[in-house]
Amino acid sequence: MQDYEASISFLGTWGRFQMKVFFLLCVTCLPAGYNILSVIFLLASPPHQCYIPVHRNLSQDWMQASIPLQVAGQLERSSCSRYELDLVQNLSELGIRPNLGQIYNYSALGASAGVMLSSLKQEECKDGWIYSTEHYESTVVTEFNLVCGNRWKQPLTSLIYFLGGLCGCFLSGQISDRFGRKPVLFGAIATLSIFSLALKFAQSWTVFTVLFFMVGMGQLTSYIVLFVLGSEILVGSSRVLYSSMCLPFMYVFGMMLLPATAYLVRNWKHLSLLMAMPGLASLPLWWLIPESPRWLVSKGRLQEAELLLKSAALENGVEAPPVIFLSANVQQSDSKKGETLNFLDLLKTKSIRSVTLILWFLWLSTNVTYFGLSFNMSTLYGNPFLNYFLLSAVELPAYTVSSLSACRLSRRLSFISFSLLGALALFLIQVTLHSHPALTLFLVLLGKFGVLVGTGILYMFTGELSPTVIRNTVMSSCAMLSRVGSSVSPYLLQLAVFYEFLPWMLVGSLSLVSVVLCFFLPETFREPLPDTIDQMQAIQRFRWPCAFKPPQKDDMKSAKDQTSLPEIICSTRF
Repeated sequence: MQDYEASISFLGTWGRFQMKVFFLLCVTCLPAGYNILSVIFLLASPPHQCYIPVHRNLSQDWMQASIPLQVAGQLERSSCSRYELDLVQNLSELGIRPNLGQIYNYSALGASAGVMLSSLKQEECKDGWIYSTEHYESTVVTEFNLVCGNRWKQPLTSLIYFLGGLCGCFLSGQISDRFGRKPVLFGAIATLSIFSLALKFAQSWTVFTVLFFMVGMGQLTSYIVLFVLGSEILVGSSRVLYSSMCLPFMYVFGMMLLPATAYLVRNWKHLSLLMAMPGLASLPLWWLIPESPRWLVSKGRLQEAELLLKSAALENGVEAPPVIFLSANVQQSDSKKGETLNFLDLLKTKSIRSVTLILWFLWLSTNVTYFGLSFNMSTLYGNPFLNYFLLSAVELPAYTVSSLSACRLSRRLSFISFSLLGALALFLIQVTLHSHPALTLFLVLLGKFGVLVGTGILYMFTGELSPTVIRNTVMSSCAMLSRVGSSVSPYLLQLAVFYEFLPWMLVGSLSLVSVVLCFFLPETFREPLPDTIDQMQAIQRFRWPCAFKPPQKDDMKSAKDQTSLPEIICSTRF
C-alpha cells in the first residue's frame, strides 16, 4: 500500500484544519467522560434502617431500642432487621421498659432495669426502610429499595451497565470499520443522550436496568471511536498530543463535572436529566467533523478522500497535488478488493493473535484495577463527592505524565514503569488502611495515578500496533475486554468477606502480571502506523536486556585465559 502519511505530508501536522478537528473532537469527548461515574452516584447506597410506623405509638425508649445493635468493626444499628414489632408494641403498652445499657453505653443502671433486648426475637423490615439524606436526597437504591434481600440487584445493575459497553464495543468496532467512524460516533452519542433522558421515567428496577444497559453501550463506544478518528486524521506530534493528553483531559474534565453536579443535584432523576445535556449539545457537530480520510483510502474510496484532503489543504492555505493517491498502489494490500475484515481476523495468524491476546489481558487487568479502586473508595472515610472528585482530578497529572512519556520514552518502558508504581502503592494500602486514613487516601490516588499513566500509554500503544484496515475493531475488542474487567469490579468489595485486604491484593497482582506480559509486545515508538496486517510487527521473544556468553574453548590459548570473565552480550531493544 502507498505510504499514506507521506502522501498527505503537503498538509503539514498543525494547520487550521488540524486545529479545528482537534478542538471539535475534544469537545465531543465531554459526554463520554461526564457519564462514566454515573454508575456510582445513581446507585449509591446511603445508610439505612428499618422503618417504624408512627401509628404503632411506641414509647420514646422503645423507639430507640426497636432496631438491634450489631458489631461490624464498630457498634452500629442493624440495616436489615428490627425486633418483632408486635411484641415490642405490647411491651410498650404494658409500660415495660427496655434495658438501654448497651445503647447508651452504661451498665450500672441498665443492668437492673428493663427487658434484655437480646432475648427478643428479630424480624425483617416489613414496613420498608428509612434512608440517611446526609449526602443523597434519593438514589436508584432508595427509589426501588435495593437493600437487604434485594441488595444483589445493586452490583448487578453496575454489571449490566458495563456489559452494555462490552456489547457496544463488539458491534461498533465492526460497523465502524465497515461503514465509517463518523456515523458510529454520533449514533453512540445519540444513544447515550436519549437513554439518559429516559432513565428519569423508569418506574421499576427492571426498566431502569434495561435503559442503563443502553447508556453503557453509548458511553464507551463514543470514546473509542473518537480516539480512532482523531488518531487517523491527525499525524505526527498533533496525533501524539491529541491521543495522549488533550482527549483524555476532556474526558477527565467531564468526570470531574459529574461529582460537582451530583453534589448540587442530590436527586437521581434530576441527575439523569443533566447527564443527557452534553450529548444533546454535541449532536450538531455532525456537520463540522469530517470522516477519516485514512479509512476512506483503506476502503478504496479515493475520490472522497482526495476531496476531503483538498478541502483541508484549502483551509490550511497550502496547495494539494493534482493526484494524491495512486489507485494501483493503494489497492495493493493484504485484504483483497471487496474483502471486509472482522473480529475473527484478529485471531487468524500467529502474529496478530499473539499481540491481540496480550492486549486483551492488559486492557482487562487495567480496567479491573481502575474501577476496583473507584468502587473501593466507598469504603474510605470522608465526603464521597470530594473523594470521587479527587479520584477524577488525579487523572489530569496522570495523563500529562503519560503524554510526556509518549513523546520521549518507549511505549513498553513507560507502561512497565508506571504499572509497577501503581502496584506498589496498592500493596502498601494493606499497612495503612485502618491506622492512617489520610495516607490510605494518598496511596489510593497514587495507585490510580500509576494505573492511569499506564492506561494512557496503552491506548496509544494499541492504536499504533493496529493496522488501519482493522484498527477500530482492534480498539473495540480491547475495550470490550476492558468492560469485562469493569463488570467484575463491582464484586471486588464482596471479596473482603473472605479477607479484608483481598480486593487490594488482587488489583495489585494484576498490575504485576501486566508488566510481565508487556515485555513480549513489539515496540512502536516513532514507528509509522501500519495500514495492513502484513505491516504489523511480530511478537517479541522474551530476552533479558543482558545475557552472559561464556568463553569458548577455541579462544583459550593458555591456562590463564580460562580464568577470564565471560563476555556480556546486551540487547539494545527494550
